[in-house]
Amino acid sequence: MPAPPWRINEVLERAETGPICTEKDFDTKILFPNLKRVIKEYDIRFDPDQIVFSDDSLADDLWKAAWDFYLSVGSYCTSTYRRILFTEEEIKEAMFSMRNEITVGEGQDARKWSPRKVEDSKPPGCLFTPVGLRCSEDLFIPIEMSYIKEPLADAVSTPILEEVEGMPLKTGAPSETQGGMVHAMLAREAAKRAGRPGIAIVLTGTALQAAAQIATTAQDWGARKTDIRLVSIISELKIDNDLLTKMLHFHQNGHLCGTLTSPMLGAYAGAEGTAVIGVASHLQGLMVNQGYFTCYFPIDKIYFCNTMREMLWVVSGTYQAIARNSKFISGSNGFAVAGPCTDMVLYEAAAHGITSAVSGASILWEMATASNKHKERTTPVEARMACESGLAAVAAGMKRETANEIVKELLKKYEHRIKNAPLGKTFRECYDVERKKPTREYLDLYRKVKDELRDLGVEYRY
Repeated sequence: MPAPPWRINEVLERAETGPICTEKDFDTKILFPNLKRVIKEYDIRFDPDQIVFSDDSLADDLWKAAWDFYLSVGSYCTSTYRRILFTEEEIKEAMFSMRNEITVGEGQDARKWSPRKVEDSKPPGCLFTPVGLRCSEDLFIPIEMSYIKEPLADAVSTPILEEVEGMPLKTGAPSETQGGMVHAMLAREAAKRAGRPGIAIVLTGTALQAAAQIATTAQDWGARKTDIRLVSIISELKIDNDLLTKMLHFHQNGHLCGTLTSPMLGAYAGAEGTAVIGVASHLQGLMVNQGYFTCYFPIDKIYFCNTMREMLWVVSGTYQAIARNSKFISGSNGFAVAGPCTDMVLYEAAAHGITSAVSGASILWEMATASNKHKERTTPVEARMACESGLAAVAAGMKRETANEIVKELLKKYEHRIKNAPLGKTFRECYDVERKKPTREYLDLYRKVKDELRDLGVEYRY
C-alpha cells in the first residue's frame, strides 16, 4: 500500500514515548543549534542577485542539509513534550512508497496532480484560494462562487466565517462546530451554483479544532472524500494531539489528507535556515502529518508575505531541492503584502507564480493579499495573475536564468513599497457581487500589468 499513511500506530506511540524535553529546550538546544550547523556544513548561502538560482549543486546541498537536519532534530509534540524521531531507513521506506499522483475532486471536475521537475514542461496544477480571508456570512457564497468560476481553478479554498446568524464563533465552543458545518454547507452550495458540483474544496477553515473538523465530514452536504483536508505543522517542526486526531480521522475515513506548513523567516532563521526548515517540513509532512501532498507558504515574520526578495529565494530553493531529490507533491501558496486592485499586488502575484512554476512546484496555490490580515480584501484576480504567469512561463519553456531576470525586474516595481504597501480595495469595492466578476477598473488594471509583463518577456497565450 502506498504511503502515506506510514505506520500510523508507530507515529502515535513515538508521540507518547519519544525523548522528553521542554518546548524551549527543543527550540534553543536542539532545533536552532542543528540548523546553524547544517547551514555551515553544507555551505548554504543566499545570493540576493540569484533569486531563481540556476546552481543545481546548491539545490542538492539544501536537500542534504534538510535531510541531515530532520534526522537530527525530528518533530516535537507539544501535547506530550516528546520528540518524534525516525531513522534514515524509515524515511527512505516512506519516500519509496509515496504516490506519484493524486486525484482531487470528482466526476467532470476531477483533476490529477503529480510531482514536477525543475524547468518542467508539464504544467502545475492550480488551486485558487482566498486563504484565511475573513468575511461576513452574506458574502461567503459570492466570494466562493467567484473563485470556482475561474477557468484555471482545479480546486479552491474558501473564506472563513467569524459569525453565523449573528452569533460570534468561539474556538472550542459549540459555536465553532456550528460555524464549521455552515461553512461546509455554503461551500457545497457555491460549487453547485457555479456549475462545478464536483470541484475539490479545501475544508474546513472555520473549524479549527478536531471535533469541529470531524463534524463537517459529510458526503452529501459537507466535506467529501475527494475534497482536501489539511493537518498543520506548528512552526517549527511541531505537532499536537488535536492535529494528530485530525490526521487519524482523515485517514480512517478515506479523505485526501495534506500537510499545511509555514516556516517563518525572522523567527529562528534567515533565508538559508528558512529554506532548510521548508524542505524538512516536507519530511515531517510525510512522516508525522501523513500528508499525500503539502501546502507550503514560508512567511516573513514582519510583513507576513513571501514575495520579498529573500522569500522568493526561499520558495525557489525549497522547490528546486525537493523537485530534484524527491517525488513530493507540493503546492506553493503565495502571500502578497499589497491589497486588491493595486498594480503592486499583481506584480507580487506574477513574481510568485513564475518563481514557483519554473522551480518545480507541483501546484500554484494562489493567493493571499494585504498580508492576509484585513477582512474581505482578497479576490480571484490576484490568483489569476499568479497562475496565468506561472503557466505562461512553463508553456514557453522558460529557464531559471530568464525567470530570475524577470523576477528581478518585477521586484524593482514593488520592493521599495513593501514597508508601506497599498491596502487596496475590499471585495465589494472591486467586484460586482451579484455577477461575481471584477469591476471594469480592476480588469483594465489587470490588462495593463499583463502588458508590462509581456514587455518583460512573459509569453501569455491570451
